[in-house]
Parts: sequence; structure tokens; C-alpha cells
Amino acid sequence: MNPALIPAGAAESAVLVPVPEAEQAVSGHRDRLDRAAVWGVPAHVTVLYPFVPPPAITATVIAGLAGAVGSVSAFSCQFAATGWFGEEVLWLAPRPDEPFRALTQAVSAAFPRYLPYGGAHDDVVPHLTIGDRPADGVSDLRAAEAHVLRWLPIQARISRVWLMTGHPAPGSWQTAAELPLAHG
Repeated sequence: MNPALIPAGAAESAVLVPVPEAEQAVSGHRDRLDRAAVWGVPAHVTVLYPFVPPPAITATVIAGLAGAVGSVSAFSCQFAATGWFGEEVLWLAPRPDEPFRALTQAVSAAFPRYLPYGGAHDDVVPHLTIGDRPADGVSDLRAAEAHVLRWLPIQARISRVWLMTGHPAPGSWQTAAELPLAHG
């Protein structure tokens, strides 16, 4: 990846695990209930956000990220249940969640200036967001949950992470790098 290919004006970056296996179950709901979907971010489990500001992403940063990600072996998981953060965020729970935690720990150790969610949470819970804070309240999230439960369990093979950059605008987030986990 050539850091010069990061879109001009990209304000933020995130390291995430794309979960294409979940798209069919969650994309329609995410399009309505998760602003990140509108920005162009696919169904995913976040590894580290916020990450290095896009203008500071260099080949050295990419190499460090690749090394951290490559320290964790590829793995299989399933999403068999929903979870909630209060009544504001509906999400899918990955099992096992330990490999996702290992990814976050490895990337955080390699980039200690960037805390998961800016250090806002004592425990970072791996999750795939379906929706958050909808304008019409919790009833939209409950309806989405009832629909998504019919699709579970979702089996997934996790073999890579994406470094994405963008800003809070429709379609602005782009994949800047795709980095493999260790063969597992």
C-alpha cells in the first residue's frame, strides 16, 4: 500500500476486521441504523479506533501494523447471539471473542498512543454493530434484532484486517491497506 493513496481530506482511520459473512443479515439494518455503514464502512468488528491520523500514516506505520496483526493467527468464529450496550447500541457477539481481543491488544501494544475508543471504556468488548442511537428510538433496534436473530448463527473465517480512512460523510471511508493474520 502506498500511503500517498490515502484519500485527501481523510480525517480519521480505523483498524477493523471485515465480516462479509454477516452482510446479508445486517446490511439493510446497518444502512438505516449505523451511520458508519452510510460512510462506507462494512460489517466489521473494530480492532482499534481511533487510529493514526491519515496524514501521519506512512510505510513505517503500515509495516508496524502488519507486524502486530501478523502476530495473531487466522481463526474461525461464529456470531450466534445479539448483545446490547444499554438501549442505545445493538450488536452481534462473536464467539470466541478472545482472538479479537488479542488483535486489539497486539495493535494497541504496537501503537500505545492510540487507545481503543480513545480510552473511554475499561473493557473493550468485541462486537459487530447493527445499529446505534436511532432517531426513532429503541423500537427500530428491537425490530432489527428480531429480524437478525433469524439469520443466526453466522459462521466466519477471520484472516485479515483492514486499515480504513475517511471522514463522517456518505461513502467517504476507503480501505487503505489489507493486512493478513498469521496462517492458522
